[in-house]
Amino acid sequence: MNRVVITGMGIIAPNAHGLEDFEQALRQGRSGLRHLPHLVDLNFTCQVAGVPQGYEELAREYFTPDRLVAMNSGMIFAGIAGIDCWRDAGLPLPDPIEGPVDWQTGAVIGTGVGGVDTLGDVVIPRVKEGKVRRIGSTSVEQTMASAVSGCLGGLLAMGGQVTTNSSACTTGTEAIIQAFWHLQAGRARRMMAGGVEGASEYIWAGFDAMRVLARGFNERPEEASRPMSASASGFVPGSGAGLLMLETLESARERGARIYAEVMGGHVNCGGQRNGGSTTAPNPEGVRRCIQGALASAGLTPDDIDLINGHLTATMADPLEVQNWAAVLQRDPQDFPWINSTKSLIGHGLGAAGGMECVASVLQLSRGFVHGSANCQDLHPTLEPYSARIPHQTRKTDARILAKASFGFGDVNGCVLFRKWE
Repeated sequence: MNRVVITGMGIIAPNAHGLEDFEQALRQGRSGLRHLPHLVDLNFTCQVAGVPQGYEELAREYFTPDRLVAMNSGMIFAGIAGIDCWRDAGLPLPDPIEGPVDWQTGAVIGTGVGGVDTLGDVVIPRVKEGKVRRIGSTSVEQTMASAVSGCLGGLLAMGGQVTTNSSACTTGTEAIIQAFWHLQAGRARRMMAGGVEGASEYIWAGFDAMRVLARGFNERPEEASRPMSASASGFVPGSGAGLLMLETLESARERGARIYAEVMGGHVNCGGQRNGGSTTAPNPEGVRRCIQGALASAGLTPDDIDLINGHLTATMADPLEVQNWAAVLQRDPQDFPWINSTKSLIGHGLGAAGGMECVASVLQLSRGFVHGSANCQDLHPTLEPYSARIPHQTRKTDARILAKASFGFGDVNGCVLFRKWE
């Protein structure tokens, strides 16, 4: 089977745009969470969210006015991160209309919800008003589930498999694993993969109604996302896109590409919504089997893991997540891998979470640092034995192997393992 490496990345997150800015945001502990006044008018309990700052103005630097008419926020995020990822991989941007198709490059671009903002703002109101003919000719391409991958397929003239996956909060990580498998099997030379989620109150409203969003921090938005904290009150919704260029090692070497890391293995599964698992909670055995499957596929042992970038959302599931890792790794708390949560800085990006957090993971691995987990100085009592392995500030590290895990509604799990390229 082919070895698979990462040769490019693109990121537009609530706290940064671009790799250099994102790295600095992680190192500095810069939060991207803001109080959104319009959520007050809409009677949201949680009025804090993570939205990429100034993205509408930024979009005009990437896309023509004619193209922007047919793009909602999720498509804009996908387009910006995708173009950045392509450039970072050292690939020439294709002509926007003519020119060859890249038959050896494809994409798996995941999203959790899709074009709900277009449905809520345009389609549903006009249908109810009996003004169907005024919906607009671009509504379908904005609301179809594969809008984010279809957008990138055209922008970058990709001729391999171009598809969208969706598995709730596991989506972005699952996309990367699917692309990894595709390349391992020799079905392409390159696959862009990751996750995207638009910024819309229509996406966040259901979670607010479920009372799983952060409560009591509307006046202190940067403190609202509190993974692993005793005072965590729910997650903060986020948005954006994180995309990675996966490439066979042979292809990367042939073209002299810069390599960030190697994808060693990955596994996805479902806990079957049994034995403690449900639509909204994980079956612990399913989580543990997923981690074990990822290790087996990579040919690694529990002792090989140096750093875990957790799912860790700031809900009651955080302690259980760490306990599941402990059960699989069977390592003394003082010898436990470093474990942190990128969501403490950017919120929970839903379908984009795994993609943005994999970019954060690879940056940490390749640049030799582990970023601090914000807002967990009051660590949950269950996690006190691991306190020495939960960084509050950025630290230097010589980590070689990083595990990134995501767990989603539907009791679905994903775990991918990266190795620092040396």
